[in-house]
Amino acid sequence: MIRVGVLGAAGKMGRTACEAVSGEQDMCLAAAVDPSFGDIVIQDVTCTGDMGCLVEADVEVAVDFTRPDTVMDNIRYCVDHAVHVVVGTTGLGPRELDEIRSLVEGHHSNVFVAPNFSIGAVLMMHFAKQAAAHLGSCEIVELHHNQKLDAPSGTAWKTAQDIAAVWSAKGRPSGGEPAPGEQEKLPGSRGADVDGVRVHSVRLAGLVAHQEVVFGGPGQMLTLRHDSLDRWSFMPGVVLAVRSVASCPGLTVGLESLLDL
Repeated sequence: MIRVGVLGAAGKMGRTACEAVSGEQDMCLAAAVDPSFGDIVIQDVTCTGDMGCLVEADVEVAVDFTRPDTVMDNIRYCVDHAVHVVVGTTGLGPRELDEIRSLVEGHHSNVFVAPNFSIGAVLMMHFAKQAAAHLGSCEIVELHHNQKLDAPSGTAWKTAQDIAAVWSAKGRPSGGEPAPGEQEKLPGSRGADVDGVRVHSVRLAGLVAHQEVVFGGPGQMLTLRHDSLDRWSFMPGVVLAVRSVASCPGLTVGLESLLDL
């Protein structure tokens, strides 16, 4: 049995992760941590605000669904206490990933970070890289619920970086560059620029997690879209990462490494 602790256990994603872990025959929910909602019972485990319960409960893998402003402290604690970490909290950029690489050197803890744990979303990102080799005009629209704290989403950010890397390696197909004299009459109206790929963030009540990658070419458009309609869409990927993190040395970024993509 893999002993799992969930950080951010009282949140929407955290509660779903607790339920998913409890439903797996080879896992047990050993600890539930959330400083905002202590002393409540989640899946028969008393939720506490004390990270020390991870050590007390002999947790092997911690699943983090917390906040961008607390996730790095959580990772540091887990690495220092020989607990593997599966990170579902988004907002980790290149600087944070570089720090994690340094943290895990010489330690017995591995860290698995995924911009998106939905297998369908990972496939969308994979197909986008394939399309980028043939189409040089692309913009990304990501749509999430209005309580999401970071923009753009980690999925959109990573998708844009992957597309830009293909363009850089293979040469950007012609016709994709914006007009040389383009002007933003209102700042931000063209979205964020991620290595030459424009990313637009939409935040609306009622949404969960959605993304469109729109490619254009002479006389044609190609749209790749993925919709997470329920938070359970992320759980198969989370469970897969929990099972795999112990055998993934150091830092691993992206669920695609476990899907043979």
